[in-house]
Amino acid sequence: MAIVEPIPSESGPRRLRISSPLDGQPIGEIEVADAEQVRAAVARARAAQPAWDALGFDGRAACLRRALAILLAKQEEYMPVIMRETGRSRVETIMMEMFPACDSLGFYAKNAKKILADRKVPLHLLRNKKMVVAYRPLGVVGIITPWNGPFILALNPTVQALAAGNAVVLKPSEVTPFSSRLVADLFHEAGVPADVLQIVEGDGETGAALLEAGVDKISFTGSVRTGRKVGEACGRNLIPCTLELGGKDPMIVCADADLERAAGGAVFGAFMNTGQFCCSTERVYVVESVADEFTRRVLEKVQALRQGREGEYDLGPMIWPQQLDLIERQVDEARAAGAKVLCGGRRNPELGELFYEATVLTDVTHAMSIMRDETFGPVLPIVRVRDEDEALRLANDTTYGLSATLWTKGDTKAVALAKRIHSGSVCVNDSSLTYGVLEAPFGGRRTSGVGQVNGETGLRGYCFAQPIVLDRFGVKEEQVWYPYTAEKGALLQKIMRWVWGTPLGRWMS
Repeated sequence: MAIVEPIPSESGPRRLRISSPLDGQPIGEIEVADAEQVRAAVARARAAQPAWDALGFDGRAACLRRALAILLAKQEEYMPVIMRETGRSRVETIMMEMFPACDSLGFYAKNAKKILADRKVPLHLLRNKKMVVAYRPLGVVGIITPWNGPFILALNPTVQALAAGNAVVLKPSEVTPFSSRLVADLFHEAGVPADVLQIVEGDGETGAALLEAGVDKISFTGSVRTGRKVGEACGRNLIPCTLELGGKDPMIVCADADLERAAGGAVFGAFMNTGQFCCSTERVYVVESVADEFTRRVLEKVQALRQGREGEYDLGPMIWPQQLDLIERQVDEARAAGAKVLCGGRRNPELGELFYEATVLTDVTHAMSIMRDETFGPVLPIVRVRDEDEALRLANDTTYGLSATLWTKGDTKAVALAKRIHSGSVCVNDSSLTYGVLEAPFGGRRTSGVGQVNGETGLRGYCFAQPIVLDRFGVKEEQVWYPYTAEKGALLQKIMRWVWGTPLGRWMS
């Protein structure tokens, strides 16, 4: 089944037809924006940005609050669009798209002014000076977003970029463009000028054009392969970028864990959004003494999951057919190499080709691609380990480092173990929810990404931190100004010996 199909045309711009993963029926068409159109959008954004910045934090926050009110009022209009494009159930759409979108709008409307306020920073040495750090918007931000969370993953970075005073050119995935259109509709209705937030639709050609169109930053969420290309282009153009890439997130279950809660968290973490989630639980390491009971509870919960396309259900289809092909290759290879399929391991024969059953594997090893490469689907491999040290060693045996979960008792022990996991974040006794904790800086290590989003770190990443150094006493000239004299050199050496050569000097500096 092709979700995105080119529409044959002998002339004119390229067009793509988008179909639903639920039933393969067409949803609509988009026109692929070319390089000239993308450059024009960036030029309009640059012209509009100064007036948007001039509104100040209060003016921009008012737009965000209006957007929040509109979203609350129109969520029943928005959700069917998202559900049709992603195949998600109503509850999952509320949980993954509507709820966090409201939180993002409310959080940054309330906190952006405080986070980005000018900071007075005391100077450790030049006591005759004072400094203010001002957070100035970068200008025009290009945002490239994926298909697995098409509304929230477009809205959340856009909220932050706009709150900081930037203009935005948003390029959504061609797989789910209509969900991302809702983001622009929402902000425009709330009063954000059309040129301050623009959407350029299309495929990889459009995304590549945005990288070269003269933006001041790129925020990219997507695959490692594409992320490398984005990073290379940003490096060549000397612009900052934030790259939220893939993961192979581990889960460690200690012997003292609450096994009922851990089993529930494993199932939710692995199968939410049919596993199409960058922080999805993709590897479980459970201490041997509790492995049998943990696995039994996991299987019991997985077998109770409902897969469907209408009414109430837990798992929907795979959104992108190519991802389903990858999942099948990984599972088939693991099975051939000796892995046991405890449940699932096939397409659901009752629902259609894009529906893959919730799958649990055991007897897997790190020689298998399903334990090395991102799966991004409804598959949960479980590994028995001797102890926590072996679990940590295997959890860190990866090229990724996005998120991890740890299941144990006691904060002291949990923090100590979490610090030994090489991941961007760790959740203790819960599924990976860090992206939804807006105070938390979210980002990956290793091949899972560059930079962080959300919280103070993420919001300030849409700004340039400009230090402004001021004179305190208004003297007519500085000691180190011309002319250079032997006396000045001797005085500097005397100061050096006192500041760094005496206990009192070191303390005062």
